[in-house]
Amino acid sequence: MDRILDNRNALGLLFMLPAATLLLAFLTYPLGLGTWLGFTDAKVGRAGEFVGLENFVFLFGDPVARLSLFNTLFYTAVASVLKFALGLWLAVLLNEHLPFKAFLRAIVLLPFIVPTALSAIAFWWIYDAQFSVVSWTLQRMGLIDRYIDFLGDPWMARFSTIAANVWRGVPFIAICLLAGLQTISPSLYEAAALDGASGWQRVRHVTLPLLTPIIAVVMTFSVLFTFTDFQLIYVLTRGGPLNATPLMATLSFQRAIPGGALGEGAALATAMVPFLLAAILFSYFGLQRRAWQQGGADR
Repeated sequence: MDRILDNRNALGLLFMLPAATLLLAFLTYPLGLGTWLGFTDAKVGRAGEFVGLENFVFLFGDPVARLSLFNTLFYTAVASVLKFALGLWLAVLLNEHLPFKAFLRAIVLLPFIVPTALSAIAFWWIYDAQFSVVSWTLQRMGLIDRYIDFLGDPWMARFSTIAANVWRGVPFIAICLLAGLQTISPSLYEAAALDGASGWQRVRHVTLPLLTPIIAVVMTFSVLFTFTDFQLIYVLTRGGPLNATPLMATLSFQRAIPGGALGEGAALATAMVPFLLAAILFSYFGLQRRAWQQGGADR
């Protein structure tokens, strides 16, 4: 025992053992079990037998499953771009010398702190076809002559869910980028201004290059969270109208639990893994091009 305590590597592994056990029990095992179920014909109440790629072949030919893939990619791409643009703008704004700056930073975090289900219910009321405050305001302003059916039209429902996701996700990106902006020396902006750089040129040649590592990590998390979004869509639309807004996560749940087809739902969830790995690898190799740790150099 004394020999283990004197060995730094062994002691480090010993300290990591509790966390590794938790990850194995609550992450690795469910992932492995879900992947295995995707290759079986398991139903609720029945273990099922190994059927190979049968579930994946069926999903490839299922128009609703293909639509869920399109919705997921569209939802993730549009929401992530909007969250980054608005988050960067908000971070730059909060980095300025504003009155009550600490209070404003705390307020900005509110949408991210509020539970997702509660946010979804609030947006469900905002988008209500009969009692929408947005439609009521626009009608009183004379801009529309009837209430907008936000969740009744397929494309309107898609953009409405994206707007709700953006509202919830912008604070996370803004605060993370604000933390990165705090590490950039003001002397760099002063030097750029002396060289005649405009505001946009300072952002392009000073802010963005120095924020690249932060942006890569933050946007990776943003893409992962958006791609696997469940609560927001499930509360707002349940995948409607007419199967217009199901994401892979919501459709997987609907097929597996209410639908009883555990194997089919698990296969759909497993099909999400390559896309998630691609997002992680894109960020990883992007960071490898720039050694951003202190004292590092570009590769």
